[in-house]
Amino acid sequence: MPSFDIVSKVDMQEIDNAVNQALKEILQRYDFKGTHNEIKLENEAIVLLGADDYKLDAVIDVLKGKLAKRNVSPKCLDFGKKEPASGTAVRQRVAIVQGISKEKGKEICKLIKNSKLKVQAQIMDDQVRVSGKKIDDLQSVIQLLKGQDVGIELQFINMRS
Repeated sequence: MPSFDIVSKVDMQEIDNAVNQALKEILQRYDFKGTHNEIKLENEAIVLLGADDYKLDAVIDVLKGKLAKRNVSPKCLDFGKKEPASGTAVRQRVAIVQGISKEKGKEICKLIKNSKLKVQAQIMDDQVRVSGKKIDDLQSVIQLLKGQDVGIELQFINMRS
C-alpha cells in the first residue's frame, strides 16, 4: 500500500549559517555602529539582543532576510516575548520549531479526512503518515496540503509504492 510521511524539519546547519551571516552584517552596518546588538544560536533557539526596540526589530529583519536567502521558512521560528536586558537593551528568544505537534497533526488529519480522498492519515510521534491504495490520491493530498496554510513548514518524505 503506497504511503508517505509528512514532517516538519529544519536544517540546523542552514540556520547556523544564516545566524553567522546576519551577525556579520550587523557588525558591518553603519546604523548599528556603537551599539550592542547580538545574535546567538543556543541549541534549539536563537537569542537576539538589541540596544533598543528599534534595533531589535532591525536585527529580526536582518535575520529573517538571511534565513529567506538560505531557503529556511520563517514559519519555523517561534518568537517569544521581548524582555528587558541591561539598561535600555532588549532581549528576545526565538524558538526553532521542529516536528509536528499533536494539535497540528490533528489539524492535518482533519484536513485530509475532509478532502474525501480515499486515504488514511495517522499521527506517529512528530510526523503524520498518509497511506492509500492509489499514488494519485497521495499526490492529491500533497497538493492539498501545499495549498493550505497550517502554520508550519511541511516536507513530504518517504514516498513508498
